[in-house]
Amino acid sequence: MKYLFFTATLCVALLITTACSSSTTSNANKPAASGSPATAAAPASTPNAPASTANQGAAQDFTLVNKTGVEIHAVYISPHDGDDWEEDILGRDTLPAGESVDIKFHRTETAENWDLRIEDSKGNAIEWENLNLLKISKATLHYENGKATAEVE
Repeated sequence: MKYLFFTATLCVALLITTACSSSTTSNANKPAASGSPATAAAPASTPNAPASTANQGAAQDFTLVNKTGVEIHAVYISPHDGDDWEEDILGRDTLPAGESVDIKFHRTETAENWDLRIEDSKGNAIEWENLNLLKISKATLHYENGKATAEVE
């Protein structure tokens, strides 16, 4: 199943460069690939593409806040029951420490539990599993004393 999402997400990556928005800075928009379950806010024209307006968003939409102290170079979100990671939803952009990004899902997305993976510039990765995005509107990521945590609201 994750392979199917991966293929669709590959198409999304080509469009994500114009779709990302940050609540603390104004990043360049990122293209959104059609078929990806999540993106950093992008226009959509296909059934599996990210929502194009706020009122078309899905219940899984949330804000990701980077309080790790490290610039995040990649963010992957995949359904918990999947086998592979989706494409990097940041595309070519990064998420500097102290900034945030709104993660948008297509309004028809039904998956409840998701896994999240972030990577720094050296490929070091941290993962959080089984996040119920129907109950989370904001996830603040922390990294302190070698331990990663996520504060959710």
